[in-house]
Amino acid sequence: MTTLTTAFAGSPEFAKNILQRLQDSPFAPAVVLTQPDRPKGRGRKLQANPVKTLAQEANIPVLQPINFKAQESLAALAEFNPDVLIVAAYGLILPPSVLALPKFGCINVHASLLPRWRGAAPIERAIMAGDTATGVGIMQMEKGLDTGPIFAERELTISAQTSVLQLEQQLAASGAELLIDVLGHLPMNAQPQNEEGVTYASKLTAEDRRVHWHSSAIDIERQIRALADRMPVTAKLPEVEVQFLAASVLDEPPTTAAPGTLLIARKGRLIVQCGTGQIQIDRLRINKGKGLPMDTAAAINGFQRFLPEGAQFDANDLVDPNL
Repeated sequence: MTTLTTAFAGSPEFAKNILQRLQDSPFAPAVVLTQPDRPKGRGRKLQANPVKTLAQEANIPVLQPINFKAQESLAALAEFNPDVLIVAAYGLILPPSVLALPKFGCINVHASLLPRWRGAAPIERAIMAGDTATGVGIMQMEKGLDTGPIFAERELTISAQTSVLQLEQQLAASGAELLIDVLGHLPMNAQPQNEEGVTYASKLTAEDRRVHWHSSAIDIERQIRALADRMPVTAKLPEVEVQFLAASVLDEPPTTAAPGTLLIARKGRLIVQCGTGQIQIDRLRINKGKGLPMDTAAAINGFQRFLPEGAQFDANDLVDPNL
């Protein structure tokens, strides 16, 4: 069907990439819903999110309801009389009144192979869990959290080097292709989800940024890689706070050093003892100077006095979760 009136709801970069593909298809949206502008940066000025920025560039009307409790928010969407509302990482829960508004309901582009990783952060959680595969699905939305039936899905591989940014871009591209195909075949049947293997990708919080140094080097590297693009993992030494942006797992003989110990900080290498194994920090940000991202060699050259060998990251917070 190529005569659909569509609306689109999304907020972050993942959604923006899908909106871009949709805009170049026969299903360009008549209106875009996105979250309200948020304060960002040192000046805490209100800034538009990626979806709003793209919509404004394309001259698409934008609605930014705080929620749908006010009748005015629903009425504003209803004025466009959408046949279908496409949702991709919107960030707001849609009440039954919105789900029932379009002729074909609301269709979600979800970045996992449901029922694994229902919820807010499926891409990050898949990497943190060490999944070797994930995917993207087009789902009919219903009241439950990502419980609706699936129209189509596609699997993608996660390697040991895949970053969140890379995976997000691949999933958005695949999701946009599947979405456009599904829109072209509406109305169509969707298959109920399997109720076995359900897992939840809970929203990322400040606790996710904390390193549990008693964990394995493999788990800590996955944590760093999963969060580097959005909310980097952070650790403290006596005089500095460090954000880890990239790391490598080392195959080295075991040491007697306590987890979190900075074993080596010289010759372009920063190596930290973990509960099992060691990691090498390859890219980081230090809260000194301009606070810019840098490779390890630059960090040692400029800030070596803040990186003393033998010091422990998060020395005041180290607790073995197994005790």
